[in-house]
Amino acid sequence: MQMVEWTGKPAYQQVADALRGRIAKGEFAKDGKLPSIADLIDEYGVTVTPVREAIRQLKTDGLVVSHQGKGAFLTPDAAEAAKRTDPMAAIAELRDEVGQLRTSVSELRDRLARLESQ
Repeated sequence: MQMVEWTGKPAYQQVADALRGRIAKGEFAKDGKLPSIADLIDEYGVTVTPVREAIRQLKTDGLVVSHQGKGAFLTPDAAEAAKRTDPMAAIAELRDEVGQLRTSVSELRDRLARLESQ
């Protein structure tokens, strides 16, 4: 059970962030369906209102669509979109890019040093 924490961030936003991270990791990719509202209430230890608001936020972000009586489903590009809107995923991606840039710069320095020594 992932309880929301008493922080300055609203409960619905904590739930939305947690779900966004799980979407980014591909956790719901198999069937493309989010857990039911009841399951999310149990999982995050909140009432129905924060869960509904979290799903509404994910809909606004373009990650899910909901169908009355059927639940919330991932949009086709939800995992990629979640990575773009998930701060931790964005940080990890930026770290990878910085690492690649460092490698490229190091290789260019080596080439330049070889050219200058000729």
